[in-house]
Amino acid sequence: MDTEEGVEVVWNEVLFSDRKVLKALEDKIKEMFENLMQVEHPNIVKFHKYWLDTKDNRARVVFITEYMSSGSLKQFLKKTKKNHKTMNVKAWKRWCTQILSALSYLHSCEPPIIHGNLTCDTIFIQHNGLLKIGSVWHRLFVNVVPEGSVHSHMRHQRDEKRNLHFFSPEYGSGEDDYAIDIFSFGICALEMAVLEIQANGDAVVSKEAITNAGQSLEDPLMREFTQSCVRHEASERPTAHDLLFHRVLFEVHSLKLLAAHCLINNQYLLSENCVEEKTKSIDPNSVMAEISHEARPGVQLKYSHVSSLELDKFLEDVKNGIYPLMNFASTKPHPVPRALSMSQEQVETSKTPTPEPQETESRKVVQMHCNLESNEEGTKTHLSLFLKMEDKLHRQLSCDILPSDSSRDLVTELVHYAFISEEDGERMLVFLEDALSRHRRALMATAMTATVSQGR
Repeated sequence: MDTEEGVEVVWNEVLFSDRKVLKALEDKIKEMFENLMQVEHPNIVKFHKYWLDTKDNRARVVFITEYMSSGSLKQFLKKTKKNHKTMNVKAWKRWCTQILSALSYLHSCEPPIIHGNLTCDTIFIQHNGLLKIGSVWHRLFVNVVPEGSVHSHMRHQRDEKRNLHFFSPEYGSGEDDYAIDIFSFGICALEMAVLEIQANGDAVVSKEAITNAGQSLEDPLMREFTQSCVRHEASERPTAHDLLFHRVLFEVHSLKLLAAHCLINNQYLLSENCVEEKTKSIDPNSVMAEISHEARPGVQLKYSHVSSLELDKFLEDVKNGIYPLMNFASTKPHPVPRALSMSQEQVETSKTPTPEPQETESRKVVQMHCNLESNEEGTKTHLSLFLKMEDKLHRQLSCDILPSDSSRDLVTELVHYAFISEEDGERMLVFLEDALSRHRRALMATAMTATVSQGR
């Protein structure tokens, strides 16, 4: 239990057999986890924190990850089969899209992140039906840490017979790339469709069993989709991005979904309960839109036809990543910062009497509000800025602004002292310029009103 946030989290430990090995690999391990901390996607299990512990003859790496409330995909499929139910096709498509959305993100990082351990055991479900990929650290850790230097089961997952069929023929050859993840995804998609690939009494699921499971799918598009993922030749498998455009998944997004994503992406400009406030101020019987027909009566759409509760639920689902907007997403790679964090000892020794800029802020601002108050002469304005960060942290900042101060100067200081990330700089600039211009117009209007009153 995270006592600060009051939420459940997962505590992970990797134990080393020798403290010297951990010390020798310290920089590489830190770099790896710093990169993973920057991975930000609604369908990837979030890394919260990590540290290296070498006290009291211990040698371990501890990292805290997001807790997934409804267990693994494997557990869900077992329960579904036990209850004699089948997987809904819409749910299958939605989950395939979510997994591919995460893989496309990882593969487009610079350098690409290969998962290398994708099975139904490493895909998890939230209570709201959202899928998230876990164990993203597994392959990176195996590549960094020498064989035999850790006390854990991490190196044996590939050898578990029940999961062998998730791994591609070229796995571990040294020449494997993103195609190994596509093969694993294909098996996951197949298991989601049939609930379980039967091993026919064998300890290992055979190629024949995989082929039979694929042939059992009634939908020819689903058969083609899964078969393209599990082709023997890695070069013949499609990319995650290509699969999102496959006919079985691709759809033209509704205007409602596009508008919801636009709203979520710009929520820092809006109040937390903006939908409720907006709907309260509108007459429910007023016409929202009208469709005219020449030969027959037109159709009127009123605000009363839309439930604000349904809209709030839909926006929450979009925000949580249940309906990713992938078909219009940029294919540009997502840079993963390479900066190493300072150890606590380094932080302590670097302190000086003069104020130093803090480490850069990486968290995004999800909501911004501000309040501006000027003195009677208008020579000085007091700014109160309220920020809500993506990890639910709230920041309240305030300062006095002179007429000579510009919005860009304020934003530069906010970034410099790590109150906001550099990425949020332009959004903050637009927000402050808009707020200041509205405040100045209000002051001018008040001044003009006062002048007119005095003239009378």
